[in-house]
Amino acid sequence: MFIVVIGAGLAGIIGIWRTTAQGSADPLIQKQALAIAEAYLEEALAMPFTYCDPDDANAATATSAALGIVPTLCATTLEGIGPEGGETRGSTTTPFDNVSDYHGLGGVPAAIDGTPITGLGSYSVTVAVAAQNLVATTATVPAAASQRVTVTVTGPGNTTVTLDGYRTRYAPNALP
Repeated sequence: MFIVVIGAGLAGIIGIWRTTAQGSADPLIQKQALAIAEAYLEEALAMPFTYCDPDDANAATATSAALGIVPTLCATTLEGIGPEGGETRGSTTTPFDNVSDYHGLGGVPAAIDGTPITGLGSYSVTVAVAAQNLVATTATVPAAASQRVTVTVTGPGNTTVTLDGYRTRYAPNALP
């Protein structure tokens, strides 16, 4: 009788241990996807948000997204949603230099120089940037002065993490 009781108890403990061990990797996948999303969102939001492309001669002084010969307007290149002039995230000659350049970025997570990160091949990341009105109880920030950055990471087992962040335009136009 003693052996039957001990055997039943041991079988129960082993069953609980097996169930716990099978599900223990799930939080790791979720945490890794969250870490990737946070890294991409932080990188994008740290970029300038100027009227002109930061390579434009008037980028630091422009107060309008118009072209002209006065210093308060862009000299040659307006900043638009998406990269301009062959800019890429991993480029050493024409890197992303504005928050809006990240729109459309996607693929396997990679270091800032474009090198894929070992062990993250089963994850994919996409970034979307869009003009967004921000409404508060005391004021409204128009879409021309604020952008919403959405980073979505998909991992093993259809794990999906989506993070949103907002970037507003403010003076002075800090350049990298």
